[in-house]
Amino acid sequence: MDDLAVQVKNASFSYGKKQVFHDISFNVKKGEVFCIIGPNGCGKTTLLDCILGLLKINTGEILVGKVNIKKTKPQELAERVAYVPQTHERRFPYKVEDIVLMGRASKTKIFSSPNSEDKEIAKKAMEKVGILELADSPYTQISGGQCQLVMIARALAQESEIIIMDEPTAHLDFKNELILLETVVNLVRENNITVIMATHFPNHAYYFETNNIPTTLALMNNGVLEKIGNPGEVLNENNIRQIYSINSKLIDYNLGKRFIKQIVPLSIVKDA
Repeated sequence: MDDLAVQVKNASFSYGKKQVFHDISFNVKKGEVFCIIGPNGCGKTTLLDCILGLLKINTGEILVGKVNIKKTKPQELAERVAYVPQTHERRFPYKVEDIVLMGRASKTKIFSSPNSEDKEIAKKAMEKVGILELADSPYTQISGGQCQLVMIARALAQESEIIIMDEPTAHLDFKNELILLETVVNLVRENNITVIMATHFPNHAYYFETNNIPTTLALMNNGVLEKIGNPGEVLNENNIRQIYSINSKLIDYNLGKRFIKQIVPLSIVKDA
């Protein structure tokens, strides 16, 4: 059990009488990517918010490492779990460096300012994701793709071993989506970071798997996890039809050094 980063055991959550998800259980190992896919409104974001401690589950338990998050102070949880949101309001023209330095908040005493060590850690985080040249740029004047890389740099500066991402490529163009995915691969491979990611793009899981990153995929629907396993086992035409009511085709091809897999949508199931 020492290799587990996160454990979710029989977790359920409701907003009043409206149940969002129920009886959810899964484990996330250290140094792996755990992808959650499913249709809009199935409970993905709420589940992530519960793991982050932003919402409290009604039943069950969530453990980070071996500690129940109900017994963990927010600052202690922030030292272990970082968050990359789907969108981020950019209302004030802080410098990019200042945004990344905010990741050091959990390690900075009240009424204290970031010290030289904090600034060096922020610099290395920006170098890691390739945005150091943006350090002095106003955060309000960079692109959406660059913004997401800033969020990842901020999470890295937090020095947490777990990063939770909620649809991090939702508003990115083709190139910036790939840059973000490559960044995640490098973080897991080089830093043994654990990533829990909700995504609307099933092929993200295949991307991580074909890049030899330990990957688990969970299919969420109607408030439950219907399937959990590696992408090759779970991501197939039948499961996509059941979850999304879409006819699809699984394609794999040889690039010489590796095989690539993609699930391609073909049409809506007419009798769904």
